[in-house]
Amino acid sequence: MSKHKNHKRQEVAAGEPAAETPVSEPVAEAAPEAAAAVADEAAPSPEQAEVAALKDRYARLLADFDNYRKRQAREREDLGKRANESLLEDFLPVADHLEMALAKAADPADPFVVGVGMVYGQFIAALEKHGVTPLDAKGQPFNPDWHEALSQVPSDTVAEGEVVEQFRRGWCVGNRLMRPAQVIVSSGKPHD
Repeated sequence: MSKHKNHKRQEVAAGEPAAETPVSEPVAEAAPEAAAAVADEAAPSPEQAEVAALKDRYARLLADFDNYRKRQAREREDLGKRANESLLEDFLPVADHLEMALAKAADPADPFVVGVGMVYGQFIAALEKHGVTPLDAKGQPFNPDWHEALSQVPSDTVAEGEVVEQFRRGWCVGNRLMRPAQVIVSSGKPHD
């Protein structure tokens, strides 16, 4: 037998060469037990596993609660907006009537008509302050998502499918339609 058979190579600090040291039999038998002890240290104990599971559950509950809080804030904001929308929608006929009164005025220079025009301007500014904007349809292509067609009329000057006249103005709140514009749509040139 070679004299190196019962020797084990050991690593030493950086820069020093490795040296061979003799290994006795009891140490060689203890190596599997040491490996098992290291394996036991790597595997979590039941208490550690329970703690890890509880920490994970706690983190998930915190995330769920944060999502719930954000969702509730959005829902409260949406509820407020919808309540305001209902109120603002009730004011739209007032704007329509002021607009019709101004359009039918005999003398636009009359101080009364000028005063009504100022009130109308303030009213529209107040609506726009709350995100309500008018939707003017005259001269636009007919869009059933934004317009309500009352009738169709032939027209020599307006192309087929375009709005000839707007009977009642439409209104939007943000990017959503509150009320469609009531329009009369061109059916194109009359057929002889």
